[in-house]
Amino acid sequence: MSDEMGGGSVRAGDGEAPAPEKPASVWEDFIDIFYAPSAVFARRARAGFGIPMLVVTVLIGVIFLASFGAMQPVLDAEFTRSMTQAMKNNPNFTPEMAQKARGIGESFTKIGAFVFVPVGIFLTGLVLWGLGKLVDATATLGQALMVASYSFVPRVAESVLNALQTLVLDPSSLNGRLRLSLGVGRFLDPDTTSPLVLAIVGRLDVFTIWVTVLLVIGLSVTGKIPRNKAALIGVPMWLAGGLVAILGALRNG
Repeated sequence: MSDEMGGGSVRAGDGEAPAPEKPASVWEDFIDIFYAPSAVFARRARAGFGIPMLVVTVLIGVIFLASFGAMQPVLDAEFTRSMTQAMKNNPNFTPEMAQKARGIGESFTKIGAFVFVPVGIFLTGLVLWGLGKLVDATATLGQALMVASYSFVPRVAESVLNALQTLVLDPSSLNGRLRLSLGVGRFLDPDTTSPLVLAIVGRLDVFTIWVTVLLVIGLSVTGKIPRNKAALIGVPMWLAGGLVAILGALRNG
């Protein structure tokens, strides 16, 4: 009895096992990904990708819809250039047809905000998984999709920044989407610069490079390969993201 009540008892702080660390919440992941991405990828290596993909999609979509009015100068400029090119390629494409296409395009753009993001995440994860095989990464397709989902979180910050810029910048200067980018394309006039050049330099911006770096880190962690080995897929991933825009520019001459 004395052992139980006296010297044989275990005192707090003297050999007592530490309390287990509370698991990080999903919401903490969206904060930690900005400064501790390796930790996020490590603790979510066996988790699914559905929640982060959904959260990123909803946030970007809501921000886009909320700023749609302020974004109108950018959208109008991009649409006008697109229709001008369409009329150049097809003389039968009339201004009346272009005006009808504008209405359809605006509606589709609003819906597309919630469609293109998850599609982009899925394709990014698919390419990451495929390229990972070339560098002996063991990451599964599900893990690659998880990495892609969290790697797109900086795009949410980019959406917020873009929305803020449309509120303070001169609307007449917003004659293209790259005018809002934090990269080389910001300083090029989209009305006089080759579409191919814009498609390439459009990838040279802070957020695109940031996403690419996160993809490399995520592949290293989930694929169990050294960081320098995972970095070998960085450039191919960066190029793959701009492939559609580059091919479109080449097709339009």
